[in-house]
Amino acid sequence: MIARLVNFFGDKRHAKLRWRLLQLVLVLVVIADVLMPRPHAQYPWQAIPGYSAIFGFISCVAIIFISKFIGHSGGIMRNEDYYD
Repeated sequence: MIARLVNFFGDKRHAKLRWRLLQLVLVLVVIADVLMPRPHAQYPWQAIPGYSAIFGFISCVAIIFISKFIGHSGGIMRNEDYYD
């Protein structure tokens, strides 16, 4: 079971299927977020349908790009053979 799961995520033959599944999950998350009632929104923008999903996606993309920027420009990332 685990070997099949690892092969599914590591094999390039399943890349198109993985991409479709990711898109499906994202659409389902946005739909669930739109359908969720918000009777106790603390701020007005929290009552906007889909706000949480969009905010989470933008935050995740920002974290990835900021981490890559810090890793490349801050000297954190090294070549694989740096310690050899």
